[in-house]
Amino acid sequence: MSRAGRPLTASFVRTVKTPGRYGDGRGGHGLSLLVKATKNGRVGKYWSQRIVIDGRPTSVGLGSYPRISLAAARQAALQNRQELDAGQDPRRSRIPTFEEATDNVIALHRDSWKRGSSTEVAWRNSFTTYVYPTLGSTRIDRIATADVMDSLVPIWREKPTQAELLKRRIGQVMRWAIAQGYRTDNPAGEALDAALPKNSKRTTHHKALHHTEVSAALAKIRTSRAAVSTRLAIEFLTYTATRTGEIRAARWSEIDLADQVWTIPAERMKARRQHRVPLADAAIQVLDQSLRHFGSDGLLFPGRDGRPLGHASIGTLFRRLNIGGTPHGMRSSFRDWCSESGVPREIAERALAHVVKGATESAYARSDLLEHRRELMQRWADYITNP
Repeated sequence: MSRAGRPLTASFVRTVKTPGRYGDGRGGHGLSLLVKATKNGRVGKYWSQRIVIDGRPTSVGLGSYPRISLAAARQAALQNRQELDAGQDPRRSRIPTFEEATDNVIALHRDSWKRGSSTEVAWRNSFTTYVYPTLGSTRIDRIATADVMDSLVPIWREKPTQAELLKRRIGQVMRWAIAQGYRTDNPAGEALDAALPKNSKRTTHHKALHHTEVSAALAKIRTSRAAVSTRLAIEFLTYTATRTGEIRAARWSEIDLADQVWTIPAERMKARRQHRVPLADAAIQVLDQSLRHFGSDGLLFPGRDGRPLGHASIGTLFRRLNIGGTPHGMRSSFRDWCSESGVPREIAERALAHVVKGATESAYARSDLLEHRRELMQRWADYITNP
């Protein structure tokens, strides 16, 4: 799409989806719109200005669209040009607010987040609720440790996990500001750690059934009146010791029925590594049922309208049936059974797609121990089918 020498228009900026850089014509003061395809299939649009500072060509970020409109981007580019002509460095005069800095950090990391993840939504929602009311409109260079404390102290005791997560995210924004030259320190760093009271609340782990109770739980799920896809998804999750997110997005294109292996792509794995899951005979039987109900095109366990099952639908069934554990807790049940059955640690950890560490385990890192795990997963399936 050639637009050489032509200024941008509001309608073009709104509708363009082809990745590339589009300049604002010869009179645009170096303003351009960068259009990028993201991993989740969407399109991101970002403003930047190419100017010469101290004899060196420099790109200055002006924010993302639609938060920054074409008119606002042009005004910012003009202001930068005027300051440059007056001998000033526009990067120092346009220090962003905390909210604007957060937008830049999200845009920077968006492509690295897993496809279909809710990470960006979680960032924005948590900041909108707890941080923006006190820090959002404050310039990033004017935020002190006391200001960050004002955001965190109200939830530090009541919601410790949320508060810790917010502190880490604020720290990421501050480190970005340091890298951009807007700050020299991180007000969410060591000084804040020393100032905040110690949290005595312990981390709450996912509830897990004892491995002797897993068989009865699956029997209760099979005979429930829940949707077929939900029931089958829980069975498959249990036989494979995988996570709910990996199950919800599982597709037939990832299944090798001949070799009885499910290959989960790296972008859907927590550790960002491809994971091969050997499928026991019971897991194959679950796939046979899915095939009869839903066909072999698309998701293994589709929800309504062919979309992935809802994030909460699997856990809701556990609560409705008064099953003491949680879907994720089935992984703990499996791990406990491995320990009590004498399964070598490195094989059990590989089965859970955990990254193994240490001198002894590093020898196994060159292989994913598929054949060892194939035997293990068959033993586990046989155990919970006939405990």
